[in-house]
Amino acid sequence: FKTFYGVLREAAKWLTSQGVTHVAMEATGIYSAPVLHALVEHGDFAQVLVCNAAHVKNVPGRKTDYADAEWLAHLLECGLVRGSFIPPAEIKAVRDVIRYRTKLVQARTSELQRLGNVLQDAGIKMDSVASSITTKSCRSMIESLIDGERRPTVLAELARGKMRTKMADLSRALEGRFGEHHALMCRLHLDHIDHLDEMIVRLDVQIEAMMTPFRAQRDLLTTIPGIGAKAAAAILSEIGQDPAAFFPTAAHLSSWAGLCPGNHESAGKRSSGKPRKGNRQIHPVMVECAWSATRHEGYLKSLFHRHVMKFGGYRSAAAKKKAIVAVAHTMLVVVWHVLATGTAFDDLGADYFTTRLDPERETRRLVSKLEALGHTVTLAPAA
Repeated sequence: FKTFYGVLREAAKWLTSQGVTHVAMEATGIYSAPVLHALVEHGDFAQVLVCNAAHVKNVPGRKTDYADAEWLAHLLECGLVRGSFIPPAEIKAVRDVIRYRTKLVQARTSELQRLGNVLQDAGIKMDSVASSITTKSCRSMIESLIDGERRPTVLAELARGKMRTKMADLSRALEGRFGEHHALMCRLHLDHIDHLDEMIVRLDVQIEAMMTPFRAQRDLLTTIPGIGAKAAAAILSEIGQDPAAFFPTAAHLSSWAGLCPGNHESAGKRSSGKPRKGNRQIHPVMVECAWSATRHEGYLKSLFHRHVMKFGGYRSAAAKKKAIVAVAHTMLVVVWHVLATGTAFDDLGADYFTTRLDPERETRRLVSKLEALGHTVTLAPAA
């Protein structure tokens, strides 16, 4: 059978006529999608599994398409193969739109960086004075430069708000070698940024409309500190509105997302606890939400502080990176429980870890540390 969709429909009907009840196929990215849709929509099968190719590898030396098909059928017959997570059609549609919005946001950031590079090449250092070249003041100055204005003092007068307190530095920053070539490049970059902004707004409206059936689940997720409406929509588009239907436990979900510690042990020695590679979309979303959660007083911020101190302290960038992944892992576990039980998040409180300490044991620990530093400790009860 060829891979044209009309032919794939005939393949699904032929398999059904042959008495096939279960089908397994390797995941090959977008190329496996038409085959899956044809099998599901036009065949009468009890189960259609899309399998991770890394999980169904045959022994070396037997790599042919026919041998792979036989091996996959044998694994399915023995019940040794597990399908990948395939979201429902309505979730898949939301996922496509949100992922495309993410790409547009990244493209907009890249375009802003290119605009900044053009200004730097022209000797315009407004980003050294302004907080960002995306402000209204900077936009007005760039537009004036494109229109032919080159006098630094005149350009500086376009500053608004707090930037007017930096007029002297701004005048020096706007003195450069801005030419026609720079004007052309800036115009193209600004037009592209404006176009991307319009597309992002259109997608935001579309996402809001498509999230209407899942508004209850999204509202539940927004009760978790650090997760806003857009992040909640992104999480739902990746794991579905009922993750417990595919992921039996929160640990399964964390492993699939690549946020739980990895296991690599041999001969009784554990060589690495680095997280495994998981879903490349939900991982950055959860890490971003974790950073946001550390700015809110509560259990998650205390957990972050606890892990940072365990991994080396706030002076270590590696310690903070490890700690934020641990917080993201905890938040994903919370997400699973919130969606599985349908209950809002109940914060354990910022003092969760301190209230669980044994006062006498903690006192002995602190006294021993002071004595190890050469101090003599005398304890007296508080008034």
